[in-house]
Amino acid sequence: MKTPPDTAFLLAAGLGSRMRPLTETVPKPLLKVSGRPILDHLVQALTGAGVRRMVVNVHWLPTQVEAYLGSLDGVEVMVSDERSALLETGGALAKARPLLGERPIYIVNTDAFWAPTTPAPLLALASAYDEKRMDELLLLADTQRSLGFRGAGDFFLSEAGELTRRGAAKSAPWAYAGVRIANPCRFGALPIKPFSALEIWEPILARGRLHGLPLDAFWLHIGDPTALGDAEMWMRCHGF
Repeated sequence: MKTPPDTAFLLAAGLGSRMRPLTETVPKPLLKVSGRPILDHLVQALTGAGVRRMVVNVHWLPTQVEAYLGSLDGVEVMVSDERSALLETGGALAKARPLLGERPIYIVNTDAFWAPTTPAPLLALASAYDEKRMDELLLLADTQRSLGFRGAGDFFLSEAGELTRRGAAKSAPWAYAGVRIANPCRFGALPIKPFSALEIWEPILARGRLHGLPLDAFWLHIGDPTALGDAEMWMRCHGF
């Protein structure tokens, strides 16, 4: 796309169950790595990439997330309120659809980031996004160039950039790195109920319209207290 997205939707409503007991009093996106909330690392990259509007969903300990958002300068922030019901990664998009505009946006998980936290991966994603050929473009992390990810990998990537699921294979080289680009107009017909983004991806995978772009940076996935400690140590050792 010619102009990078100026809007991002940040998924910050999760319960952080695997991060207990730390998340009993602090929402997961506000847990600190290298002295700053995870969310702050992502906001730095997004604003550096030209994002000026952020839509953020809230559910667990929402007032803390809202207080952090209120401290941001130079960014228009809108809250998608899920206090009454947690809608997961798919339903959250349906709920937030009226706030997301009519142009492609970044959709961002708030439990992972890359280091150093530059806007370069976001700008590369925007440059590679071609709405004529793809419905969504996912940023992909090399499972051998990451920390904290203990899965078997999510996808295989073709030379043309098309994705296929790992399926019955023992492992796959690429994990979803938690950032993607999509046009929110696609989400208007989705039901406002709890469901996963996987239900959005399956039909476009079948049509060859789910694409991926490798992340050219080290990826930190912060899924549990051990991963949080490992990320803190890695950042310290590398001077970040």
